[in-house]
Amino acid sequence: MLFWLKKLVGFWLMPLPLAMTLMTVGAVLSFSSKRARLSRRLLLGGLVVLLVFSNRWVSRNLIRPLEMRYPPIPELISGAAVPPELAPRKFVVVLGAGNGYAPGVASNNRLSSGALARITEAVRLLRVLPEAKLVVCGPTYGPVDSHATELARTAMALGIPAERIVKLEQGADTEEEAEHVRRLVGEAPVALVTSAWHLPRAMALFRHNGVNALPCPTNYLSLADGDSIVSDLLWDTGGLERSNWALHERLGFLWIWLRGKT
Repeated sequence: MLFWLKKLVGFWLMPLPLAMTLMTVGAVLSFSSKRARLSRRLLLGGLVVLLVFSNRWVSRNLIRPLEMRYPPIPELISGAAVPPELAPRKFVVVLGAGNGYAPGVASNNRLSSGALARITEAVRLLRVLPEAKLVVCGPTYGPVDSHATELARTAMALGIPAERIVKLEQGADTEEEAEHVRRLVGEAPVALVTSAWHLPRAMALFRHNGVNALPCPTNYLSLADGDSIVSDLLWDTGGLERSNWALHERLGFLWIWLRGKT
């Protein structure tokens, strides 16, 4: 119950649902002459929320501090020495990021863009860690295969043998994933792969659970795309997505901090 309450509250505090709620209520109140001033304020407030959080410059600066918290794993050149902080890792853990369902479509094409980036990064690491196992996380919703299964299939399509893969299908969110990973790996050092903007909260939860984790960021959303400075002043759906994740992570971190899990 608490899980779904958290999801519900978090959803309505995101920029798009919040903006649409403000504007919808404002539009309804516009039919009442007694509520005309409140109606205008709500409509304006919703428009401001939408314009601010869909702006490229605002959204990049909201999410960049999260993405820059931990350095990326550099290029891993064949024959070169493995970075010393990566070499002792016994597990490469990939946190779930969702997938769709479409019969006849390969697993990699069913994964969300974030999930595909995460499993691709994990495979890159596993190729220089021949003794490490891959741990994929993600529950089952409905009668379809679990998200962990979809990640595992994609990893196998990319050359990782099935015997190197462990599926954790019980965790419904990052907090539960950290708990299940701790039970599996014990004191063994792990490489933790997730989206760069998600790593600060994920690392806090894994540290709280006593997991020796090396942060391995991927799926960056704030990297420069070569556009002109002027284009950063514009708005797009990508800006709205970046703002959404930036606020989502900060709210999530606040939630675990209030419960002493950081």
